[in-house]
Amino acid sequence: MPFTRAPTYDFAHGQSDAIEGVTHSLCSLEFEDHRPLYDWLIDNLPVPSRPRQYEFARLNIGYTVLSKRVLTQLVRHGHVTGWDDPRMPTLAGLRRRGVPAAAIRDFVRRAGIARAHSVVDIAMFEHSIRELLNKVAPRRMAVLRPLKLRIDNYPGGPGEELVAVNNPEDPAAGMRRIRFGRELYIERDDFLEFPPKGFYRLAPGREVRLRYAYFVTCHEVVKNAAGEVVELICTYDPETRGGNAPDGRKVRATLHWVAAAHAISAEIRLYNPLFTRAEPASGGDIITELNPMSLETLIESRVEAALNTVTPGEPVQFERQGYFCLDPLSGPDRLIFNRTVGLRDGWTRMRATGDQSIRNI
Repeated sequence: MPFTRAPTYDFAHGQSDAIEGVTHSLCSLEFEDHRPLYDWLIDNLPVPSRPRQYEFARLNIGYTVLSKRVLTQLVRHGHVTGWDDPRMPTLAGLRRRGVPAAAIRDFVRRAGIARAHSVVDIAMFEHSIRELLNKVAPRRMAVLRPLKLRIDNYPGGPGEELVAVNNPEDPAAGMRRIRFGRELYIERDDFLEFPPKGFYRLAPGREVRLRYAYFVTCHEVVKNAAGEVVELICTYDPETRGGNAPDGRKVRATLHWVAAAHAISAEIRLYNPLFTRAEPASGGDIITELNPMSLETLIESRVEAALNTVTPGEPVQFERQGYFCLDPLSGPDRLIFNRTVGLRDGWTRMRATGDQSIRNI
């Protein structure tokens, strides 16, 4: 016998597999040195079958840990809210975040199985999620960081209805009607009073397109006592209804929006990777590598009224923002949306540049 003493697990592993009728026992690479004992015990004990043990490298994903020991530490010490925290790589966490089961299976197929230690880029996982959700998620408009926009020359009253596409990838998804009015909300990041070169969105004196609606031009900026921009005064061109100008003139940016009178309030939770390094350290030091930007909560967001009818876990794309789902903790008076994944990988750019203003949306 090549070993004089064996831990209980090593002694029982092969026999348990044989008694239970396991034909192939798939283990991680650290069990490779244990295989001789596994085989010796099966060969020399009266067991009903002969299973075979094979070792493969663990699935390691960048900026993530899959160790049950470390995940337990995160839960017990309150670094996450529980096993179903959307930042956790658990089935409960992924489900609450809105990751479809089919996307997980697709990612595992793409990652494959190997014997060499490696770390799969988290971007591969996110690609599988985006590729699936792009086909099935209906489009809606949501303004995460609202800035009021008033159209001075738009008629007063209840406004009008415009037609919007539910999903350009699925013609069968049809169309929906959205409300438009004199007062709107746009994304605060879509306006700069003193725009740098290369910024094509709204600025004083500049004309942009409001998606599905009209061309608008900013003429005045309203600020509060602290000097912060709180409102934009604009005019619109009524001939551009639907987003095109009869005279053929072009604009360089299209902004999403919601009508102030019809939008509903929502809490938006933006999730980023849980760790700051692709391969977080093991042991106590791993806590120091937790990402302080792994969760950003926006409590004053405004979303399209149609989002009041979605159910928990149902995927939806917020145009120009990313894919989201309604959190199970939502109620009739408190809508909470979790970001499943952004439309592009802004997190990679933030790591490369150190620019904390870059968000994964």
